[in-house]
Amino acid sequence: MDNKIYLETKAVIEELVEKANLTPGKIVVVGCSTSEVIGSKIGTNSSPETAKYIFEALHECTKKHGLYLAVQCCEHLNRAIIVERAAVPFAEIVNVVPQPKAGGSLATQAYAGFSDPVAVEEIKADAGIDIGFTLIGMHLKKVAVPVRLENKMIGEAQIVAARTRPKFIGGVRDVYDEEKL
Repeated sequence: MDNKIYLETKAVIEELVEKANLTPGKIVVVGCSTSEVIGSKIGTNSSPETAKYIFEALHECTKKHGLYLAVQCCEHLNRAIIVERAAVPFAEIVNVVPQPKAGGSLATQAYAGFSDPVAVEEIKADAGIDIGFTLIGMHLKKVAVPVRLENKMIGEAQIVAARTRPKFIGGVRDVYDEEKL
């Protein structure tokens, strides 16, 4: 099961990077219920071992593409974000260290696995993956666009993905950059 989780996660993140046309320096936020991944109800069966394989796949892929990975904590930490300090140079840092049952297993793994982790209360990511309906929308830039992935599951958890685009401003006479759609 562990290698299967790693491979499924790798397929999801690679597909998102490709379909969302993510370029170096962009931020990808991930919310994950390891409980859902292993077939339990969200928040009931946190699995640090499962989180380890998910984190490895996400971290390897985002590093390879020059992206920043931001991991959402669970509701016990008000869905705070664990991220590399370099991704948020002007953000207000908060003081919390996630634990499997107070922050979530994936956030705990990210805190341990990042080279210079910090916690922030919010972020405005360029794309995101929601593993098991953890509600990442609050951490995406204002105009989120669904990304339909062929890889729709990690373990037993359903996947929802999104990218963002700049807001359209103006009116009927305005012209927009087609590459930013």
